Amino acid sequence: RHRHKEKWATTAPRIPATRLALHHFDMNYSLQLKELWPSVRAGLLCEQKYGALLNNFSCVDHVARELELLSASDFVSEASQKVQRAQGGAASKEAGTGGSVSREGRMLMHTEAVMDAETSPQLRASISSNIKCYTFPRGDITRFRPARPDTLGLLDYYLMDAASLLPVLALNVQPDDFVLDLCAAPGGKTLALLQTGICGHLAANDVSVSRTKRLCQILNSYVPREIRETVSVTSCDGRDWEQVEGGTFHKVLVDVPCTTDRHSVMEQDNNIFHKRRTKERQMLPMLQLQLLMAGILATKPGGDVVYSTCSLSPLQNEYVIERAIDIAETEFNIRIHVEDLSYFRTLFQDTFSFFSDCRLGELVLPHLTANFGPMYFCKLRRM
Repeated sequence: RHRHKEKWATTAPRIPATRLALHHFDMNYSLQLKELWPSVRAGLLCEQKYGALLNNFSCVDHVARELELLSASDFVSEASQKVQRAQGGAASKEAGTGGSVSREGRMLMHTEAVMDAETSPQLRASISSNIKCYTFPRGDITRFRPARPDTLGLLDYYLMDAASLLPVLALNVQPDDFVLDLCAAPGGKTLALLQTGICGHLAANDVSVSRTKRLCQILNSYVPREIRETVSVTSCDGRDWEQVEGGTFHKVLVDVPCTTDRHSVMEQDNNIFHKRRTKERQMLPMLQLQLLMAGILATKPGGDVVYSTCSLSPLQNEYVIERAIDIAETEFNIRIHVEDLSYFRTLFQDTFSFFSDCRLGELVLPHLTANFGPMYFCKLRRM
């Protein structure tokens, strides 16, 4: 009768955070994605697919050949070739070649039609970067071997969710641009920005000291010292950035903390759906808005901001964008133009599955045959 009964309920959660996350997503994303949700859900619960970002600072020619022998291909250069073929098709059409048009010809004409006069120059620039990322074809779940060091000790490629490159491509860095990566850790997007080889100056910041150390480890493993010395790495609260260096950058990447949907349904560690982190999770949209506003204020007039998350949630995606546009205009008298990135869907449809009903920006959906993402990204121009 007086036997001690362990009070396990106070020390161990009754429901795992991963299950709480999945329940939350079932309730919300089934309404947002409707008939697409079962497929997206299955993708989230299966092994993620990776891309291999080639390290241009390493000796990569033999690595590219090795990956091509395994049937992997560089999805960025494939998109570039698609544009060139479309332009060639348009030239032939103007020349009045006549005759019947092949199925491929019709597809190229459709692609060219999507790339209207306004977006074509932007499109060509955004995919003519030096970024090379290899992925296996749709439905191919082959894993990449671990990265290897070259004779100088620099690793040959960086494994990452290939969809994470889309915000970097959307940023469309130009020669000598001053670039800010406001929430840079763990470092994949920072590394991708360096692969362009054209940043005039790159500032990489993250509020977490431990994550900033991880970022520095990535740079040490992939980037020669003389290039690393051109990167300014800081660890401060991104919300305060405008007070540090306001209106100085041509391009700003704001890859905000979010519910990291795939991690939340797969991993117990550091899971934002843990009961003790409920308040932190509820405050995420406010934090995201503050970071985006700091990014906008850090940008020169005429400069660009790309906002991104790895969440499917409209509350963390479109709603944050809409609120930021409103605050920028009413409180700071700054007009913001949302850039049209719909051509990314046409360019990269062979590699990623896109959600067609985003009000603003673009969203990559996980899919069993192309299990990248989720990745939301939206490009803003400070007028």
